[in-house]
Parts: sequence; structure tokens; C-alpha cells
Amino acid sequence: MRKTDKTRRAAAILERLKARYPVPETMLTHENPWELMIATVLAAQCTDARVNTITPELFRRWPGPAEMMQATQEEIESVIRPTGFYHNKAKNILGAARRVTEAFGGEVPRTLAELITIPGVARKTANVVLWGAFGINEGLAVDTHVKRLSFRLGLTKNTDPVKIEQDLMKIFPREEWGDVNHRLVWFGRDVCDARKPDCGQCELAELCPRCGVTG
Repeated sequence: MRKTDKTRRAAAILERLKARYPVPETMLTHENPWELMIATVLAAQCTDARVNTITPELFRRWPGPAEMMQATQEEIESVIRPTGFYHNKAKNILGAARRVTEAFGGEVPRTLAELITIPGVARKTANVVLWGAFGINEGLAVDTHVKRLSFRLGLTKNTDPVKIEQDLMKIFPREEWGDVNHRLVWFGRDVCDARKPDCGQCELAELCPRCGVTG
């Protein structure tokens, strides 16, 4: 498929996703950039709904990075255990608190280059924070839903998230990148399930080559 054809398909997909989700936003409950960043770290291999049951107590006990860095790893683990992989997550959260406090004066930075120096924050999390907290489209966050849907929809042949991001950034307008992520995530949860995609009820069906879909 030529790039122009893929761009046209992407535009048509985006138009239909906009109609379904006119006001996309993250499902992670947060009050500020720090809370969004930590909630996104916790959401790895965990549902947003479960993270939202954990973060109120986490931020009640340690509201910001300065307070969080005073906690022990074991104390953090005791709160975030239900999110899974809690040892590594607690270690990263503690490291993030120290980094943000000591290197950035307690404020979550607003650049991708700075964000990815924070423990637990790679490109995906950085992109989520930049868009969700600051309205900055530096890249396009690729999680499991975005990875699955972009492949099924024939928008990429890559499996590496960084390469998928590069492919999607070429065919979607920059001002849409953050919302493309949210809309694909929502659609992946509501319709294009990993195991049983509801192709019969999918408004993208006529645009979708169903790459990798069997049955």
C-alpha cells in the first residue's frame, strides 16, 4: 500500500473514531502531572480501573514526589501490590520521586528527553504525560491496544512499539496524536478485543484488512 493510501485510510479511521468518542481522555484518575505519571507507571500490565482503586490511598499517604521519596520501598509495595509487578513498580516510583525532586525541583518536566531520564518512564509513559498533563504532542503512545489495532488495521507491519509509533506519526496529524492513542485504547477495550474482536459490530470493518485476525 502506498503511503498516500495508508494516510487516507488513517484519516477515515480517525473520522469514525471521533464520531464514536468525541471527547477522548485518559481513564486514569489524576489531579496533576505527578499523579498522572505515577498512575501510568502503575498501569503497566494492569487495568486502569484497578489502578484507580489504588492511587487515592497512595497519594493520600504521599501527595507528591517530596513526600514519596521519604517512603520506604516496602511501604509503597504494601499499597500498590494489587497492580502486579509491585517490586519493580515500587522501586521505580521511589526512584522517580527522587529524580523529580532532586533534578527537576519537584516539578514533572515538560520534555520527552527529560521525562525518559526518570525511573520507570519510557517513551510510552512520557507521551501519555506530555499530552495528558501539558497538551504537548511530542509522540504517540503505543500500548498493547494501540499495537494490536494498528496492526489489525494495516497501519503498520512492525511489532516494535518505537517503530509502530514512527509509522503512526507519519500518517496521523501531529495535533491528533494524543487523542489517537485514547481513541484506539477505548476502541480496543469496547470492540476490538484481543481474543474476540467484535467485527460484526465494528464501524471500522470496511476499512480493516483484519491482519492477524482468524475466524
